[in-house]
Amino acid sequence: MLGSLADGGLSLREVHRFPNRPVRAGGTLHWDILALYQGVLDGLRAAGRAAGGRLAGVGIDSWAVDYGLLDASGALLGNPVHYRDARTDGAAERVAELLPPEELYAATGLQHLPFNTVYQLAAAQGSPQLAAARRLLLIPDLLAYWLTGEQGTELTNASTTQLVDPRTRDWSSRVADALGVDLGLFPPLRRPGDPAGRLLPEVLAETGLAGPVPVTAVGSHDTASAVAGVPAAGGRFAYIATGTWSLAGVELDAPVLGEESRRANFTNELGVDGTVRYLRNIMGLWLLQECLREWSSDGGPAELGPLLAAAGRATPLRSVVDAGDPAFIAPGRMPERIAAACRRTGQPEPRDRAETARCVLDSLALAHRAAVFDAQRLSGLAVDTVHVVGGGAHNELLCQLTADACGLPVVAGPAEAAALGNVLVQARAAGAVRGGLAELRALLRGTQPLRHHTPSGDGAAWAEAAARFGDRERS
Repeated sequence: MLGSLADGGLSLREVHRFPNRPVRAGGTLHWDILALYQGVLDGLRAAGRAAGGRLAGVGIDSWAVDYGLLDASGALLGNPVHYRDARTDGAAERVAELLPPEELYAATGLQHLPFNTVYQLAAAQGSPQLAAARRLLLIPDLLAYWLTGEQGTELTNASTTQLVDPRTRDWSSRVADALGVDLGLFPPLRRPGDPAGRLLPEVLAETGLAGPVPVTAVGSHDTASAVAGVPAAGGRFAYIATGTWSLAGVELDAPVLGEESRRANFTNELGVDGTVRYLRNIMGLWLLQECLREWSSDGGPAELGPLLAAAGRATPLRSVVDAGDPAFIAPGRMPERIAAACRRTGQPEPRDRAETARCVLDSLALAHRAAVFDAQRLSGLAVDTVHVVGGGAHNELLCQLTADACGLPVVAGPAEAAALGNVLVQARAAGAVRGGLAELRALLRGTQPLRHHTPSGDGAAWAEAAARFGDRERS
C-alpha cells in the first residue's frame, strides 16, 4: 500500500497484492515466509514505480504471535510455524503447571489463546531448532531484518507473546524465568515511530528504489495499526477490527489485570502512543471465508455478494453459534462444523448456504455485542459509538447487525485502517504530520469515506439469542 500526504490530505493506493498460502510439510503447517518476502520486494518495486522511484519510508505490520528463529550467523532455521498448527495442543496445560493461569494473567494481562507465543515456545522446548537458535524475530521484525540487516522487537507485537508486562511496557523476567524462556533470544525493544534501519543496497538494487529509504517501526501488530487508524472523535468509542479475526474492545491508558477480566478472556495488548488495546479476540470472518472456500471446492465459485443478499433475507437469529469456540480455529469442513454446533445446542441446522451465512453473521454480531458490553463493564469506560474497521467494514449486513445487537451507532470504515495507521506513524516520525492520536484521527475523518449504521430491530431478540450461550444481560 502506497500512502501519500499532500495539502493536508491523506490517500492510500494499493500497488501490489499477493497470496498468503500456508504450506503443510512433514505434518506441520508453516508460513511460506520466503514467498511472502518476495511479495514484499515486488510490492516495494511497484510502489517505487508509482512514486517515481523514491519512497519517504517503509513500515511493516502483520499478524501476531508467530516467529522465525535465526542461528548465530543470522540465517533462518526453518519456515515459521503457523499459529493454526496443532503443535500447541496441550502446551497451555504444561505452562499452567509452571505458572498458574491467574498469575500469568496478572503479570501480562494477555487473553488465553492456545497459540500464544509462550505456548509455541513450550511446544518447541527440546527441539534441535530452538536449541540452535540465537535470535527470535516476530514476523514483521523478521521481514524488516531482511530488508535492513538490523534486528529489533517492536513493542505492540511483543505484547502478544505473553512475555511483556503491560504496566512497565517491558519484558517480564518473572514470567520468562518461570517458563524457562531465554529473553536473550529477543533483540532490543522498539516502539512505534522508532527507526528500524534503512533498506540495504541489495534491496535497493532489486526494487529499483533510490536510497536512502528509512524503515520505521510502526504498530507492527496489524491490530495496533488498525486501532491507530480508527477515525474516532474523543475517547468514548469501542472498535472492532474485522477480518479473519474480529478484535473488539476499547482503548485505555492502563491495563485491566483483575481476575474478572481474565475469566472474561480479555487481553491487554499495547498500542501506539502508550495506549492499551483492551479487547477480546473473536473468530471473525474466518468462519465465512472457510465456508466460501469449502463451497467453491465442492461446486464452483461461491460469490459473496449474492450470498450476503440472500443471507439478509434469511430468518434472523434462527440459529447462532459461539464465534469464540476454539473448535472453529482449524481449517476445513466449516459448514459441517457449524451445523454440528447447532445440533449440539438444540438449534435447527442451517438448510442452505444463505442460512449458514446468516448464522455466521448473526453469531459474529452477538460476539461483538458481548465484547463491547464486557469491555465497558470491566474497564469502566462507557462508549457511545462502535467503529468497525478492516475488511468487515465493507460487509454492510454485518455492520448493521452489529449496530442492532449492540444498540449503538456503528461507523464503518476505513477498510484499510491498518495500512492507514501504519502510514500515519511513519509520516509523524518523518515530520510530515504532527500531534497525537487525536490529531492523526482527525486527519482520517477528513479524508476517508465512512458509512453510518443506526440501531434498529428488536433488542429483546438479541438478548434472547445471547442467553442461549449463558450470556447475561449487561448494560
